[in-house]
Amino acid sequence: MKLEADVVVSELDIPNLRERAYERFASETHIDLHDILDNDHVVQYLLELMTTMTVGEAMTTLTNMENFHSDDFNFPKVTLEKIRALLNGEDEYGLDHETYILDLLIQATVLKYHSPYPEVRAVCDPFDDVNTPVETFRAYFLGIVWVTIGSFINQLFANRQPSLTIGSTAIQILLFPCGKFLAKSLPDWGITVFGKRHSLNPGRWNAKEQMLATLMVQVGSTSSNFISYILVIQLKRFFGQSWANFGFIFFMNFSTQFFGYGLAGLLRRWVVYPSKAIWPSLLPIVMLNRTLLQPEEKHSIHGWTMTRYKFFFIVLGCMMVYYWLPGFIFTALSTFNWMTWIAPKNKMLAIVTGSGVGLGFNPLATFDWGVIAYSNPLAIPFFSQFNQFAGMVVSGLIMLGLYLRNYKWMGYLPINSTRSYDNTGATYNASRIVKPDLTLNVEGYKSYSLPFLSIGYVMIYGSEFVMFTMSWVYVVLAEYRHLKSAFAGFFKSLRNRKTSNYEAYDDPLCRLMAKYPEVPDWWYMIILLVALAFAIVACQAYPTNTPAWAIVVIMVICMFLIFPSAIVFSITGYELGFNDIAIIVAGYMVPEHAISNMLCRVFGWNVDAQADSIIGSQKLAHYAKIPPRAFLRAQLLATLIQVFITMVANVVLTSSFDDLCSPDQSNRFVCPFPNALYTATLVWGVVGPKRIFAQLYPMLKWAFLIGVLAGAPVFYLRLFAIKRFPFVKNFNPIMFLAGMSWWNSGYNLSYFTPGFQVSFIFMYYIRRHYLTWWTKYNFVLSAALSAGVALCAVLVFCTLQVTNVDINWWGTTVSGAGVDGGTYPSNIFTLAEGETFGPATWE
Repeated sequence: MKLEADVVVSELDIPNLRERAYERFASETHIDLHDILDNDHVVQYLLELMTTMTVGEAMTTLTNMENFHSDDFNFPKVTLEKIRALLNGEDEYGLDHETYILDLLIQATVLKYHSPYPEVRAVCDPFDDVNTPVETFRAYFLGIVWVTIGSFINQLFANRQPSLTIGSTAIQILLFPCGKFLAKSLPDWGITVFGKRHSLNPGRWNAKEQMLATLMVQVGSTSSNFISYILVIQLKRFFGQSWANFGFIFFMNFSTQFFGYGLAGLLRRWVVYPSKAIWPSLLPIVMLNRTLLQPEEKHSIHGWTMTRYKFFFIVLGCMMVYYWLPGFIFTALSTFNWMTWIAPKNKMLAIVTGSGVGLGFNPLATFDWGVIAYSNPLAIPFFSQFNQFAGMVVSGLIMLGLYLRNYKWMGYLPINSTRSYDNTGATYNASRIVKPDLTLNVEGYKSYSLPFLSIGYVMIYGSEFVMFTMSWVYVVLAEYRHLKSAFAGFFKSLRNRKTSNYEAYDDPLCRLMAKYPEVPDWWYMIILLVALAFAIVACQAYPTNTPAWAIVVIMVICMFLIFPSAIVFSITGYELGFNDIAIIVAGYMVPEHAISNMLCRVFGWNVDAQADSIIGSQKLAHYAKIPPRAFLRAQLLATLIQVFITMVANVVLTSSFDDLCSPDQSNRFVCPFPNALYTATLVWGVVGPKRIFAQLYPMLKWAFLIGVLAGAPVFYLRLFAIKRFPFVKNFNPIMFLAGMSWWNSGYNLSYFTPGFQVSFIFMYYIRRHYLTWWTKYNFVLSAALSAGVALCAVLVFCTLQVTNVDINWWGTTVSGAGVDGGTYPSNIFTLAEGETFGPATWE
């Protein structure tokens, strides 16, 4: 039999080629590809393409894959080992000549014409129908309606505790029956434009229409982060600035919501087009649409013949029934701090194991999917979960050791809190150090106290500062070739507007998307410049004390940092946030000014959060084969609607309650984030990081330099260690540091241990041993559980909590009793009456 590089497999003398290839496909050798066997159309499509592939083409494909994915955390280990075995040649492969050729071509065909990742193959097909209607009247109509409803309700109740949130998953489910209803009820009226007919009802409600409306909801139905800032600026209980009128709010809301589009468009080459950027946190969204709208064949998978559609609604219904227990009737199942029940007044027990004020070292911390899902355990890769969990455990032990030693007087404070405290251990009264013009009252500051931070807060800052700078160095070294080619493509597109962005990517999705007109880079640059202009107008036309150059500097820093952030997010599912960086940099640039510090902070966080959200939505559109220009039009419209609706919701909220944001507000609109923002602004914006770092925590400022200097040694040390200890490949220093920074008031290991346990079961064990079942049901399970919690939470809120109906019995009170519930002080060291701690004097 001939074995030449230019020989097409159909020309080889292999009897019953298709049947023989299918047998090899279904063999144990290709168990890593068995998920594809659940879809006969995809199998036949790939087998047809296999008959056109040459042996040389197959070898080249596998060689490129081995080089590109050799250090890819998400690439299946068994697939990589099989590629290397095939590349070693027929003799070392150990099977007969015909079988070797078939295995070589099957593996190469799947990798070339489908995704190399089973989780991606589970949510999208390797082909596309360009004639499927996308931008239809009904898709836009439903998108606009649900963006309006979602953004209004989410903004109105964002500052209530507990808040009411209508998540995009819940709306995604509601979109489906709405679309089906319009498909049955709307008449087939239409007009023809440029030879193409546009109808009110082009036929059945299809997956692309559903995804277009979902993408609108994804970016437009959320609350606006800036509206919480405007509450702090406007309300008399905070800063009470009457100049913050409609014009200022519009300019700032528009700028913060739209600036992310500019960054997202420029980042496409790095985090949308590459196949390595799988965006694991978004896969359940695509799978939910696929489950609702795509017919599926019935196959037996490890004894399961249930369709995804039926499985979804069974799990959804069960969760909506079950959630009444941890969500309302037996809330101790949610905060299952059972070890503190043994001795509720024992401080050390609460500090080590408590879910409320402690570190959360608890092996059985919750029975509430709303808590388990905090770390998104059915979507985020196990390696990411493992590294973050390990970082939390290690940092928790470090924190406990320093706390017991009373390092920097932290033993007088709660161990895990994001509040600031004075030298008596009371919450820092920032109003004692601020003048009416919102600048620092130096004499008042000297006579009052330094702001002290908990060991948990210091751990957050220290690990974040190291992570921010190390991520840049580490990601540049790890992704150097990819970054270099993407930058070259970006500048090439600026010089030649006719150049396709997809040219540099030999990826099946990019080849399919190349059929649609692209969004030019200069479109995104215009959006970026318009948003920047709106920001400068808002800061200069109103008395914000914020120089334009400060806004530009913050945005440049964020643009610089978003490259590693977006790359890390696209691979690991973890999003780096930059609000802490922004608030500290602003504290140095515009010292002792509260409002300017707040505005720099909102740009530091919101710009990158919006960019990450929009980039992720671009990847969703990429998976669903939504034309890029259609996607951009839909999301720009959704965001513009969101800007105005959230402003309307804010007017309704502020005009409805005189005591809005007060601790005892009768309707529970106590505004937890605005209150925390107010304190943080006075501490970091008025007192300033210079005083805090210089006199109390000087080691924090060195964390930035440590990250820069450690990035390269850590990267090369890991490469060296992998050669001797292959398991080191699973260690990711950025994710380890991310885990160290996860501490927060009320968030500790009790929120991550359950997620880690679930991740081990589904993302490691089941994925490794029952891949076909995992690819079919795992993301459906994730979407159904989260949707069930969301819908039941809305039902509980609207029927019971809004009317202040409560159940008061042991099962709803035991978690809040004792030290862990805040009934008793949780600080391990105490002061005598009139005694203080800390330095005797300060500047």
